[in-house]
Amino acid sequence: QVQLVESGGDLVQAGGFLRLSCAASGSIFSINAMGWYRQAPGKQRELVATITRGFSTNYADSVKGRFTISRDNAKNTVYLQMNSLKPEDTAVYYCNADIRTPGNYRYHTYWGQGTQVTVSS
Repeated sequence: QVQLVESGGDLVQAGGFLRLSCAASGSIFSINAMGWYRQAPGKQRELVATITRGFSTNYADSVKGRFTISRDNAKNTVYLQMNSLKPEDTAVYYCNADIRTPGNYRYHTYWGQGTQVTVSS
């Protein structure tokens, strides 16, 4: 059984910052790419940022220069540092990870339960 647990969501004023964390636990052989997505009310879930095991990163245009994704492979954890937050960043933020479990040869994508980020104007 694999779990991804996010933390760090909160209510913050515009211009503020937050740091989200997502820890993977359970029966894990290896983790490939990890990422953050978000879903605002009435909108589809969208990519925020991804990071490979080798630390290559990719960002949505809307967060470039403000958000930074990082990971600690020893802790199976991915982070999202969010600076200069805007009201339009308000959403539920989800992490995901491509994980290979012992005895399997393929990676499967797992998702966390989400953490709410609310940015007030």
